[in-house]
Amino acid sequence: MNTNRNITARPADYWQAIIFDFDGVIVESGDIKAQAFADLYRHHGDAIAQAAVDYHRANGGMSRYLKFHYFQQNLLNNPPLTREEEQELDRQFSELVMNAVIACQPVAGAEALLNKMANQIPLFVASGTPENELQVIVERRGLSCYFTEVRGSPRLKENLVADILSAYPLDPGRVLMIGDALVDYESAHQNGIVFLGRVRPGDINPFPEPVETVSDLCPLTT
Repeated sequence: MNTNRNITARPADYWQAIIFDFDGVIVESGDIKAQAFADLYRHHGDAIAQAAVDYHRANGGMSRYLKFHYFQQNLLNNPPLTREEEQELDRQFSELVMNAVIACQPVAGAEALLNKMANQIPLFVASGTPENELQVIVERRGLSCYFTEVRGSPRLKENLVADILSAYPLDPGRVLMIGDALVDYESAHQNGIVFLGRVRPGDINPFPEPVETVSDLCPLTT
């Protein structure tokens, strides 16, 4: 993966495509998802609810389905989730988060960057949010027009990125991925593309030292 610094200083025409994570990169929805996990597991006790939130925060970008299965076996010490139990947790979680994510504030600079780049290069979303739900959120926020494709779970993020690279004639060294979680960085690294980390002010930086980070997307809009 290209790890050169000064990513934000590169001219816009350097990039052949940009792949965005969604939560915490385009919209400020990180706290919404954390609160949803707390609410979903609160009936198991405050300690379990807090452990669920801590695991969620430490594994940003991971599919909620993988988290459900982890909590079932490692926090609750229960047998593996059945398909029906997984679907019920997913339904409850969607009810807790969807309208809030649709209504939440954008990350500063995100809308300006989309406006700037959408007519120049293909833009993509690769997210841990279930794909059908994600597409509804993107559409209802009025963002569908900016993206060539919007992709989500259950496929792993590294595979979503690989799918994009295989479907379009792109030079990986000129594809930028912007993410706020270690899984985003790892997915970019595994696919040989350039990565820029977004770290919200006050949050702990989850990325290795060489990774360039920004507090919002405004530096990319100038």
